[in-house]
Amino acid sequence: MRTWLFNDDSLTARLVARCPEKFRVEVLKQRYARVQRNEARLLGIPLHQLALLREVYLYCGNVRVVYARSIIPLKTLTGDQRRLAYLGERPLGGFLFSCPSMQRGQVQLASIQRGDPVYARATQSEEVGTDQLWGRRSVFRLEAKPLIVAEIFLPAVNQVALGQG
Repeated sequence: MRTWLFNDDSLTARLVARCPEKFRVEVLKQRYARVQRNEARLLGIPLHQLALLREVYLYCGNVRVVYARSIIPLKTLTGDQRRLAYLGERPLGGFLFSCPSMQRGQVQLASIQRGDPVYARATQSEEVGTDQLWGRRSVFRLEAKPLIVAEIFLPAVNQVALGQG
């Protein structure tokens, strides 16, 4: 799991390299919503401000390997970054890592326990065979405009790491 949590390269690129022709994105939700207090603080925006919330699963074949949640403030969705609102089933990571102005902030790690609402969102209450999931989140900046990407690694990601995906 450490190799996934501490890698600074594109998660999308790593998954594509291990699952060529099998990698895909499933959009669970994409809507404008108010951000959580800790997210507003990280983004430097007022708590009441709306942001684009995007939740997806990343798959290797038919196996879910990552749940990702992105928060993109309205002030970020300007200029070239307007395209972020129209990604559909294309991976956000592909867009981020192709931008020359992209900067990634410090990675925050989290252990998510069964019973936590984040655990339930990441697994959609399906049995995943573990009481603990690992995740990370970072603030990215594109032309100095912030967005948050949080990634929760599902147990099947270890099969991908071993080349079994």
